[in-house]
Amino acid sequence: MKILVAGFQHETNTFAPTQTDYANFERGEGFPAMTRGVDLLAFADINIPAGGFIRAAQAAGHQIEPVIWAGASPAAHVTRAAFERIAAEIIDAAEQRKYDAIYLDLHGAMVTVDADDGEGELLSRLRARVGKDVPIVTSLDLHANVTTAMLRHANGMTAFRTYPHVDMADTGARAYQLLEDLLKSDGALHTRSMRLPFLIPINGMCSMLEPAKSIYATLASLEDRFGLASLSFSPGFPAADFPECGPVVWGHGRDPEAVEQAVQALYDAVLQAEPLWAVPFLEPSEAVRQAQALARDADRPVVIADTQDNPGAGGDSNTTGMLRALIEADAQGAALGLLWDPQAVQQAVQAGVGNRVTLSLGGKSRIPGDEPVNAEFDVEYIGDGKCRFDGPMMHGVQADVGPVACLRLGGIRVVVSSGKSQMLDRNLFRTGNVQPEQMKILVVKSSVHFRADFQPIAQDILVAKAPGPMKADSADLPWTRLAPGMRMRPMGEPFAPPSANAAPDRVTGTVLP
Repeated sequence: MKILVAGFQHETNTFAPTQTDYANFERGEGFPAMTRGVDLLAFADINIPAGGFIRAAQAAGHQIEPVIWAGASPAAHVTRAAFERIAAEIIDAAEQRKYDAIYLDLHGAMVTVDADDGEGELLSRLRARVGKDVPIVTSLDLHANVTTAMLRHANGMTAFRTYPHVDMADTGARAYQLLEDLLKSDGALHTRSMRLPFLIPINGMCSMLEPAKSIYATLASLEDRFGLASLSFSPGFPAADFPECGPVVWGHGRDPEAVEQAVQALYDAVLQAEPLWAVPFLEPSEAVRQAQALARDADRPVVIADTQDNPGAGGDSNTTGMLRALIEADAQGAALGLLWDPQAVQQAVQAGVGNRVTLSLGGKSRIPGDEPVNAEFDVEYIGDGKCRFDGPMMHGVQADVGPVACLRLGGIRVVVSSGKSQMLDRNLFRTGNVQPEQMKILVVKSSVHFRADFQPIAQDILVAKAPGPMKADSADLPWTRLAPGMRMRPMGEPFAPPSANAAPDRVTGTVLP
């Protein structure tokens, strides 16, 4: 077969402060930089979905026709210029030549300034150009907000089963197998999907912990027992204000009854576990106090997740709530990263290593309770911000967060970067010459992804709720367009829009056409 391969990934937080433009995709911002043509074939060696698909398809002897791969750090809406330019490259390539199949490496939670459902819009346009006979398969992130349009215009979709996402390449390989199953059945696989009636906080989705750990084990068991081509569960991305935000279970298979039974069984398992999806959070000062107590006699660092400023979920990685808590507690042997403040990096570079610099650091989110830290810092290190990810997540990816500075204030080191990236790999600390294994306390701008590389070295892990744009509790967000009746947190209040006089008071077991 001749298979078109392309990727377009963005996780959109519609409540975030900063939109995502074409330049963000060009840089990649913790993802691979924008890549075109045969250069995509190098992805076969790294842990991203496109890499797994390419490796599997080439092993089977097929011809890969790579077009473009573009991803950017989660933030607010994708601009019109960015979406139209990248989408046009994919669609024009599909129209110019005849392909036997199309594979797209998508996220599943893209919102543009014009469309609630970026992936659905892309797939709709692509289907209109290539016709109904060309099979289209996609891989999706575990945080996809799966929509009716996505299910209608793609022949098959499969999602990650781990968070942290250590199975990205495996998911791409599953997408290839799904394509093979589609072709063997003449494209006639039966699809069934159901939407869950409550939002799940991202911290609760970690597949290293319960209930997600058991749910994904159940998923694999059901897929095997019922002989499905694919079974998926996406807990969703609970920070996109549109009616199709939320968790979805879906499956593909040759036997309609088997697909129906497997999807219903997985839906029931997720729903039954609803109370367990809730997550406890610590206030910044309490998180630091507990970390100091745990670290006192430990020979490994205590890790605190600064979850509400996670740039992997739409934060700008520049709030200072956790930094101020460390300062107030006179924390020793502590490091925080990455804090995004290009101006501070520039000032540190001008001051030079070994000198002091007076800064107004971070605190630019305009979030109530967040403000800059005004202090004199020691400039300990200046680096270029380039590294290779060696942890399980994004293994092998070359990252570039721009020039970085390691600033010290007492017993606290802050790795400040010129570009945004979630702290998902220990090597990001090392760009600032901080050796994470040697620290007593590590504060990471991340929610869950950090666990893949940090949990093996951690004495303990705490989750803190400092002021930030990515609300850890989805019920704290100012929803206006969520589906009426959707519970805004596990076991929480159902959403009722201001004008919903006749809206249903609950949503349950919704079947997506």
